[in-house]
Amino acid sequence: MTLSRIELADWRAVHSWASLAQVCRFQAWGPNTEEQTRTFVATAVDAWARSPQQRFVYAARVEGDVLGVGELHVRSRGQRQGEITYAVHPRVWGRGVGTAIGRQLLERGFTNLGLHRVYATCDPRNLGSAQVLRKLGMTWEGRHRHTALIRDGWRDSDMFSILEDEWREKDGLVSYE
Repeated sequence: MTLSRIELADWRAVHSWASLAQVCRFQAWGPNTEEQTRTFVATAVDAWARSPQQRFVYAARVEGDVLGVGELHVRSRGQRQGEITYAVHPRVWGRGVGTAIGRQLLERGFTNLGLHRVYATCDPRNLGSAQVLRKLGMTWEGRHRHTALIRDGWRDSDMFSILEDEWREKDGLVSYE
């Protein structure tokens, strides 16, 4: 699995799973129409040209096919905080693609952007996503109540995070501070 900048031409591949109810079950978005997917991809591509850049949206490619996306969003440059999100085609659920996306996003956040803390949220019912976040070495910090109104009512969000020293220790990286 490789991460590369998302491209306008990726919209059809993204739509192949962004249009599925099971993929967006715990999200405030979707299932997407073609226009919504095109808009998402166009906005994500445009984010690469912004300065200072806050959003880094990647296509996750497995053997050339776009089977997911990952996003690293710098929430505060001054406080060196970022957030990661990801979505994966259901045909590769349980095969480590989400974990691979998360690992690469964390690596880029800590190594390339010098972040101190990276967090992620997930619906408490999304056990697969919580498992991915734990595999990444992220710590469960607690539950935020009613953070999003989704199709089946108000959604809570479990908060996970990892700090730069935890990331370095986990991956055996040496700090050169």
